[in-house]
Amino acid sequence: MRWPGSPYPLGATYDGAGTNFALFSEVAERVELCLFDEDGHETRVRLTEVDGFVWHVYLPRVGPGQCYGYRVYGPHDPAQGLRCNPDKLLLDPYAKAISGELCWHSALFDYDLDGGPDRNDLDSAPYLPKSVVVTPFFDWGDDHPPRQPYDETVIYEAHVRGLTIRHPELPQELRGTYAALGHPTVIEYLQRLGVTAIELMPVHQFIDDHQLVLRGMTNYWGYNTVGFFAPHEAYSSTRGQARQVQEFKWMVRSLHRAGIEVILDVVYNHTAEGNHLGPTLCWRGIDNRAYYRLVDDDPSYYMDYTGTGNSLNARDPHTLQLIMDSLRYWVSEMHVDGFRFDLAATLAREFYDVDRLSAFFDIVQQDPVISQVKLIAEPWDVGPGGYQVGNFPPLWTEWNGQFRDTVRDFWRGQPATLGEFASRITGSSDLYQDDGRRPYASINFVTAHDGFTLADLVSYNDKHNDANGEGNRDGHSDNRSWNCGAEGPTDDAAVNKLRSQQRRNFLTTLFLSQGVPMLSHGDELGRTQRGNNNAYCQDNELSWMDWSLAEKNQDLLDFTRAVAEMRRAHPVFRRRRFFGGRPIRKGDELRDIAWFTPRGTEMTEQDWESGFGRSITVFLNGNGIPDVDRYGRRIRDDSFLLCFNAHDDTMNFTMPSAEYGGEWTVVLDTNTGEVLSCGGGQVTGVIAGGAPATPRSVLAGRALPVNGRSLVLLERTG
Repeated sequence: MRWPGSPYPLGATYDGAGTNFALFSEVAERVELCLFDEDGHETRVRLTEVDGFVWHVYLPRVGPGQCYGYRVYGPHDPAQGLRCNPDKLLLDPYAKAISGELCWHSALFDYDLDGGPDRNDLDSAPYLPKSVVVTPFFDWGDDHPPRQPYDETVIYEAHVRGLTIRHPELPQELRGTYAALGHPTVIEYLQRLGVTAIELMPVHQFIDDHQLVLRGMTNYWGYNTVGFFAPHEAYSSTRGQARQVQEFKWMVRSLHRAGIEVILDVVYNHTAEGNHLGPTLCWRGIDNRAYYRLVDDDPSYYMDYTGTGNSLNARDPHTLQLIMDSLRYWVSEMHVDGFRFDLAATLAREFYDVDRLSAFFDIVQQDPVISQVKLIAEPWDVGPGGYQVGNFPPLWTEWNGQFRDTVRDFWRGQPATLGEFASRITGSSDLYQDDGRRPYASINFVTAHDGFTLADLVSYNDKHNDANGEGNRDGHSDNRSWNCGAEGPTDDAAVNKLRSQQRRNFLTTLFLSQGVPMLSHGDELGRTQRGNNNAYCQDNELSWMDWSLAEKNQDLLDFTRAVAEMRRAHPVFRRRRFFGGRPIRKGDELRDIAWFTPRGTEMTEQDWESGFGRSITVFLNGNGIPDVDRYGRRIRDDSFLLCFNAHDDTMNFTMPSAEYGGEWTVVLDTNTGEVLSCGGGQVTGVIAGGAPATPRSVLAGRALPVNGRSLVLLERTG
């Protein structure tokens, strides 16, 4: 028995009595829904109802766990961008779950792999995973989004499998899964680290690239999507009946109860079908010209702004609908709290150049659901004019690649970086202030999944990617790294001490800069990839978190927790507004920020432009915060000095004149690793690095020795 069903919503929608199936294809001449039983036997149901190019049917008594796919009949003329082929089973673009492994076989391609002109008529069904009907019902209880303000947010970028696969305190059957991320052991670790949001690398269903499989590797990172609505099945601790959906929801609910938001790294710029030589798995066989950007004068080829072979066609209303429906589903049904958009500049390409006011951003702006969650852009792609840091609309925040590059350059001693370094650590107002954005528009990071880990950043001058099997040609060559005197592991005690110090410099700069800090998972433990800066295909111990480092590098973990706590406790390090460089209220004597040379004199234009300066003192006025709290009370904080010394020798830093403070006490020193708790103008305890017999204090106008390549934070105590 079958009923006409409805063209909306798209996908397979179970209502408790049956399932409605709906598929968009403007180019199709005929569509068949293919149902598969447990033995893989196929039953075809021809869809005869079509409304607005949506083919649909309702099947009573068909429910959760039913595997299905589509066959689309229509023109097959690749030269015109038409690639329908009913011999190719197709995944549902709106599938809420996908089950089974992709088995690479010539049947997956719609052309003759031997180079012949004929269409490939081999049936791909035995080799393709299947879409699965899911139940929408889940007991969310009292779940609600934490809605952490950006200025109180600390992001932890993590890989579901890599973070948990080797955790010794997790049950073996849970490691590497959503259930592991929601386990109390992992949640407690994140809380103690000060994390308020976990940003998960791709969890949309993805596949392993053919060329990687041929090399015996996998697409570990997951930037190879085949399902924009489906949680990746391999990250589920149980298989069958689309249990990954329920497990993902349980993970989100568990993290929410701990006050931790869930942000997804999403890949709406391209799909796993690749270029014109890629397989036909879904969109290509449904409506190739609608879903993909094709070359205007030769639509047999794909526009490639991503370096992966294709680019989704965000100009087409149906593709835009797919993206928006996917985003809305993950917020409304899966309760996630935000998205990081991979190669987001691709979505802004209306025609050729990046258009800041493209249709995609207009639609996001007015959407009552998506506009209310955290939206983070990776503001570049590989196409012309693709580097767009600072150019996204006001609703958006951005991975600030300029922060990463400048901070790396400063601490490795590059000349002529002082002025830009000052801009980056104060929120990058040059990038974000003109369009009304706040300092938290800058998502600050020193390392991320793409590139060196923090330990490798201070241990290698060059990438070492031979394990990827690409002759070390892959990955960035401009890493702005410094090995501190030896390439890779060394027994040289002086080199290892400097590396530890440099790690603390980077962590402190990250957490005490204005903006939102993002920590790459494992950097707090000294995780290494042995110089591999592009471990996208390394699903092994090279990329996995080594939890034994928590004991080996306990001092680094304690320091990271301490500097994160320093940020949390003091709003002067996480202002909601940019510095003005002036008193904020009539009658105030001091500006909200001031810059000094190591001699204790205020920076002049000549000092900024010297080109060789590598040391500077920053005064942060705790009474100069132009904000009120949620109760309308003016926010006040302690005042601090940050003394940055990127020179290789110890330098004496003279404290500013008495009007800024009569006495200053060291509360953080990256040379020793000590961090003291402070508040109300006095030191109240030790957070990391051991207790000094007597806190180091220095009077106004007096000098404090600051070791080479180190940072000292002082609180005003008199």
